[in-house]
Amino acid sequence: MSCSAFLLSALRNLLLLLCVCGIVANRSDGTQNIVARSSGAMKCDNGISRRSLRAVAFKSPAWRLASPGSGSLQDAPPGMVWIPGGRFWMGTDHMEDAQPVHQVEVRGFWMDRTDVTNEEFARFVKATGYLTIAERPLDHKEFPDLTLGDLAPGSLVFTPPSGSVPLNQPLAWWRFVRGANWRHPEGPNTDLRGKEKYPVVHVAWPDAVAYATWAGKRLPSEAEWEFAARGGRDRQQYPWGSELKPNGKWMANTFQGHFPDTDTAEDGHAGVAPVASYPPNDYGLYDMAGNVWQWVSDWYRPDYYARLSQEGSVAINPQGPTDSFDPRETGVAKRVQKGGSFLCTDQYCERYITGSRGKGDPETASNHLGFRCVRDH
Repeated sequence: MSCSAFLLSALRNLLLLLCVCGIVANRSDGTQNIVARSSGAMKCDNGISRRSLRAVAFKSPAWRLASPGSGSLQDAPPGMVWIPGGRFWMGTDHMEDAQPVHQVEVRGFWMDRTDVTNEEFARFVKATGYLTIAERPLDHKEFPDLTLGDLAPGSLVFTPPSGSVPLNQPLAWWRFVRGANWRHPEGPNTDLRGKEKYPVVHVAWPDAVAYATWAGKRLPSEAEWEFAARGGRDRQQYPWGSELKPNGKWMANTFQGHFPDTDTAEDGHAGVAPVASYPPNDYGLYDMAGNVWQWVSDWYRPDYYARLSQEGSVAINPQGPTDSFDPRETGVAKRVQKGGSFLCTDQYCERYITGSRGKGDPETASNHLGFRCVRDH
């Protein structure tokens, strides 16, 4: 088999391991008993992992979270808003790995009004010379069966098919594109001209942490992110309230039409939209649903909410579990992602619902994945 044929075969294996939403892990006598749901709107693509390509370990730089910053309500950091903190009900009854809904309390913090944009990330790269994981050649130790010529860097790009396809075949709409990265979001023949205000994408978790460290910030915890996304609207399904389209108006960049081949762009955008294209929530935060997924700091476990609930008290500023377990890919540690993306639709994935959660291999990026930062008071 040729190297290119092998790569295609390996990528097929990779993408067939996409996450299926609604997973619950139950522990009994030291074993994992997994119950999974896979109805149409419960599926999700955000659990893609490069490590499925016979990976052993991708050695990326060791970055540390930023130390707590300082600030005052009178002197807001540029581009950030104050999130007052408080108690709320976290999770949703719509997704099994986001149950049970439980009470959480978080302290106040500053949060970026928008996702980090291309122009902001470009300033970081110019100042540091940083190379994202998608810009680095694949590690031969991670992919020992590939020749050096097949280790060219790249990333995952949503590529709609020409017509209707079964929704259990994500290979029909995802491609590993050589040369795709934050500078070339759709591939080597694309660039960022006119997209300075778009969210930066193709950013893996270590890339996001590196930026946050440079900026004197950090990634939010899952609890902080969800509290902020709700904007004080406790137990509401969306950051703006309980209706998907209040007064018939689209409030976020999601997928309309027939998934995955035809996005009719009824919300005004097909694919990624510029930041702040839709109204902010009541805290002044933009794009807390749809557009691009956002990394947070927590490890992912589908049973984490159940563990917190069993403690029987309000969780104070939870930081997530100490380890990760994903029953769909047991050998890969995952980080939580929040908010959904422009690919969310009731036909396939509804994880733009505020209390829902996503997951992803920290070292895997795509063109529907970005981040925003927070800073301590």
